[in-house]
Order: sequence, then structure tokens, then C-alpha cells
Amino acid sequence: MKLILGGAFQGKKEYVTEHLGISKEQIVDGKTASYEAIFTCVCMDHFHAWVRARLLEGKNLDGLEEELMEKNPELLLITNELGYGVVPVEVFDRMYRETTGRVCTRLAAKSSCVVRVVCGIGTVLKDG
Repeated sequence: MKLILGGAFQGKKEYVTEHLGISKEQIVDGKTASYEAIFTCVCMDHFHAWVRARLLEGKNLDGLEEELMEKNPELLLITNELGYGVVPVEVFDRMYRETTGRVCTRLAAKSSCVVRVVCGIGTVLKDG
């Protein structure tokens, strides 16, 4: 598994297509993807939006990283970092932000590669 993260509009998807050999056609949009899509796709952009949709459905995402390692270990996830900036006022938004951060932390631990992209420049945080 590989995890690409960074702020909004920082060039994460472009980094993936230019440096990791993923075509735009292979990228599924997490904003509209089903729960099951993550277990079969090559790459998912907007993973944070996929998490939000699952929380709105009432899904428990504990153990997601284990299920992904079993069913789709080559998955490449692209996600926005949500933990910087102003803490949301709404309870759900705070829970969404925290859940996304915790899920991404567990995914990063399982991932073979973690890259943070800022201004289109990827900084490898983990490789190996």
C-alpha cells in the first residue's frame, strides 16, 4: 500500500501520475466511490471524502487497514491532511477530522511508501 497526502490543491494527483506510473483512468474518486470500491481499485483520490461518506453511513472503520492489506495490498491512496488549521465547531466534523487522521496514521504504519506533497513537490516520509 502507498499513501500520498498533503493539503488541498497541492498537486497530489499530478504527483501520482507523473512519478508513480498511475494513469488518470486508474484513479477512482473517493467523493463518489462506494464502500466496496476501495477493495478493488488501483488508486483512490479524495480518500478523506470516502471516509466522510462511510461515517455518514454509520460504518465503523476500525480495522480498515487490516482489511485493505488482505484484500487490496497494492492500493495507492491520495488524501488531504485535515488536522491542520481551525478545529471544526460541529461535533460530526471534529469526529470526521479525528477519524480520518487516525485511519491515515494506521494506514501509514502499514504502507510501504508514504509521500507528503506540498506545492507539487513530494517529500518521501517512508520508503521501504
